[in-house]
Amino acid sequence: MSESSLRLVWIYPDLLSTYGDRGNALVVERRARQRGLNVQRIDVRSDQPVPTSGDIYLIGGGEDRPQRLAAERLRQDSGLPRAVDNGAIVFSVCAGYQILGHEFINDLGQREPGLGLLDVWSTRGEGARSVGDVLAEPDPRLNLPTLTGFENHQGVTHLGQGVAPLAQVTAGGGNGDGSRTEGAWRDTVFGTYLHGPVMARNPAVADLLIKLALDVNALPPADTTWYDALRAERIAATRQPA
Repeated sequence: MSESSLRLVWIYPDLLSTYGDRGNALVVERRARQRGLNVQRIDVRSDQPVPTSGDIYLIGGGEDRPQRLAAERLRQDSGLPRAVDNGAIVFSVCAGYQILGHEFINDLGQREPGLGLLDVWSTRGEGARSVGDVLAEPDPRLNLPTLTGFENHQGVTHLGQGVAPLAQVTAGGGNGDGSRTEGAWRDTVFGTYLHGPVMARNPAVADLLIKLALDVNALPPADTTWYDALRAERIAATRQPA
């Protein structure tokens, strides 16, 4: 694979990078380089245009006002939707997940339009925030192991007919709509509420994105010793009775 290259785009680190979500970009880059891939990582700030020729786009979480600003700028820019039209892979977390949907509630209490890249819409929950560790069993079609992550959100995300749940929750709140689902996906666009960062806890997710970008069914093996230890610790801690 040494002759292959990968363009990794990290969107708006100045607005959307809470709870260590920048780690997702670091893990994807590291997992690709472990396979001998030449990786070009592009960090796109909110005052810069989003390139349309990337292979993998990552979006993190953020507070309410930065989320609104990010949504406004991404709508005006249109680079990300055009990249998806070109076949790019997008993985979004929390605020980024809501932005990819049809709409969410912004910091002004108003309905804010999203990008419509996922058939979901988000409202604000009236109960307690969903905070804590999550365990979830992924959609079998993705061929992923149990997902572990950390959630902290007030949002409730509802899934339409154009997406499938990323996973079924066994511990934690997930989408918060009463369905016991977590995240959503269609084709090469993914959304989740899982922080952690999610790629560090679940390196198989990073590998999935790389496989999709390269259009291959498998990757050469790479060391997962550190990731396995983190996964085992967090999964065991989440399964312990309160």
